[in-house]
Amino acid sequence: MILSAIAAKLKQRAKGDFKGRHYEAALIVQAVSWYLRYPLSYRDIEELFLERGLEVDHSTLNRWVLAYAPLIEKRLRQFRKPHCGSVRIDETYIRVRGEWRYLYRAIDKHGNPVDFLLTAHRDLGAAKRFFRKMLADHPLLAPDRIGTDGAGTYPPAIAESRKEGLLPRMPLHYVTKHLQQGIESDHFRVKKNMPRIGGFQSFHTARRTIQGFEAMLWLRKGFGFAGAWTVREQNQLLGVCFGLQAVNKT
Repeated sequence: MILSAIAAKLKQRAKGDFKGRHYEAALIVQAVSWYLRYPLSYRDIEELFLERGLEVDHSTLNRWVLAYAPLIEKRLRQFRKPHCGSVRIDETYIRVRGEWRYLYRAIDKHGNPVDFLLTAHRDLGAAKRFFRKMLADHPLLAPDRIGTDGAGTYPPAIAESRKEGLLPRMPLHYVTKHLQQGIESDHFRVKKNMPRIGGFQSFHTARRTIQGFEAMLWLRKGFGFAGAWTVREQNQLLGVCFGLQAVNKT
């Protein structure tokens, strides 16, 4: 009875998610997941669909990604496991309209995702916003160990988070290049699918698309649960998130 009610709710939500679209919901989710999972351009995906007898313009694919990438991130976020208590934070560079912007990211020592934030500047205000975003949802699961690089913005950002009550206790803050190598290599997994020529054309586009890249990385990592996830299983979970039985049945 309960499972039937959940299934009915998911199906009803799917109707609202894809209302007004001229293509099937499963096709849209498949196209968006391709773009977020693999280093493909919109024109590459347009050609893949054309080979299957479906005409989907690359500009339509772009609109789908901007609409559904944040939604995928929002719905997959609920499946994340709590981090182990030891968090590593770093920022990487993203080109937007020819200028460098900054993507703050955090993972735990096992490589499980914690959170991320795209900002226009790399300063104390940006570091504070990232800590606030990372800690606001789960204040009782705040890290007790935080690893960063030597940037001077992190100690005051940590202290401010403690003052605001986002950290129940002052964590051990350590600065070590060796332990930061894990998150630095993790940056590549997010950035490898990003536009290579010219970067993103707007901050809005970058922010929404990166939400999808991060979410797909969570999915590929399996949210820290034991065992490797096949692409079919990943697609099935995406289907569940959108009230679909399966994204790819073949």
